Amino acid sequence: MDDQGADILTRLAELRAEDLPVRGGRTMAYVYDAGLPELVGIAERAHSALTGVNGLDMTVFPSVVTLENEVVARAAALLGGGRDSGTAGTFTSGGTESCLLAVLTAREHARRTRGVTAPEIVLPATAHAAFHKAAHLFGLSVVTVGVDPDSYRVRAEEVAAALTERTALVVVSAPSYPHGVVDPVPEVAAVAAARGVLCHVDACIGGWYLGHRRLAAELPAPPPFDLAVPGVTSLSVDLHKYAYTPKGASVLLFRDAELRRHGWFAHASWPGYPVVNATLQGTKSAGPLAAAWAVLRHVGTEGYVDLARRVHAATRRLADGVRRIEGLRVLGEPDASLVAVASTEAAVDPFVVGDEMRLRGWYLQPQPAFANSPANLHLTVTAAVADPERIDELLTELGAAVGRARELGPPEVDPALVELAGTLDPEALSPQEAGLALAAAGIGADGVLPARMAPVLAVLQALPPALTERLLPEVISRLYVG
Repeated sequence: MDDQGADILTRLAELRAEDLPVRGGRTMAYVYDAGLPELVGIAERAHSALTGVNGLDMTVFPSVVTLENEVVARAAALLGGGRDSGTAGTFTSGGTESCLLAVLTAREHARRTRGVTAPEIVLPATAHAAFHKAAHLFGLSVVTVGVDPDSYRVRAEEVAAALTERTALVVVSAPSYPHGVVDPVPEVAAVAAARGVLCHVDACIGGWYLGHRRLAAELPAPPPFDLAVPGVTSLSVDLHKYAYTPKGASVLLFRDAELRRHGWFAHASWPGYPVVNATLQGTKSAGPLAAAWAVLRHVGTEGYVDLARRVHAATRRLADGVRRIEGLRVLGEPDASLVAVASTEAAVDPFVVGDEMRLRGWYLQPQPAFANSPANLHLTVTAAVADPERIDELLTELGAAVGRARELGPPEVDPALVELAGTLDPEALSPQEAGLALAAAGIGADGVLPARMAPVLAVLQALPPALTERLLPEVISRLYVG
């Protein structure tokens, strides 16, 4: 490597030093670490082997077809489908694209088979934001159904009451991201099927883990959630989560190829080459697909079952330990590997606890209060944190952070600011007015976020959701030039 190449890599290392670590299990959101160092090299070499391959035209690059067929077949066999069942699937760039395609397919299916021209999508309040994004992009009206205040699961009877002749899709989660609980998939899928409505299972974060956990006979089986459940018509599962592949890898499964076709785009009415896209992307690197394929083959079924055992034990140890910390509680009864930790004391603010943890090298994701879900910290348990000593270290740090948070007290929000916010029209808010609101929340024009985010989160949590949604893009826009 010449000096210029070395300088470039050095600069990248300097930039990465400002990021949260992606290995070691201390970043408990956004990243997924199997704790198997050899996976990094395997994935990098496979990715490099197909970096220049363009998945836009599989007739020119047949390797893409072979790799995708094998990855989809692996996912289908695990999650209630398989070659004999007629299950079809598509490899996508991630959970958001899988969810977008599921909604787009349902919209087109409802239009073509039932004549629905003003489609609706029925979502539990805990459904991922990606489905709201899909509804916004593809012109569906969202019908939100509340969840049980104790279990945080949607009720099938309330979903049934929300269905209309315009309903194109019902969504359930396995598990839901905020609380890690699995919705009653069989019951909801049944009421959807009775009305001729498609039912999608969002298993993006938990499907690979739950599917392998049930293969370990000694572990408690997860609730039924996959394509084997009557009435389930599609399912999304991310490989870059609990399959521990590099980012940019997800699979969207359909009950059959005919349903999948409703989401494809084809165009021949122009002078250029005939276009057919199974995903939202046109040109796409085959690198992530190759990396995912390689990691799946290397780890294998038994390897993933063993990783699931480790994650299950770690999740139970973590949840039980949290319940023993004075001032904390676990929301709901997690079915998977996600734990939401809330406070039992007004003096202990979860966001302050999160700040204290981050200052000591742990990232626990803050989740603001919404509806019947109080402010909490979200912890994603991966195999890298599964060592009992690491969990105990985390619990010790968490207990100490609670003590410091109790001494510091919760951040104060000016009641006058909240009252003023209630009078503002988010749609009419000028950039200058948005800047004043952000300044009141502790975010300056330079876009530099404070080391302690609890005061900012407390303000954003106290504002009307529509105003918060107006301000969030302003926050992000300040991080970029132009």
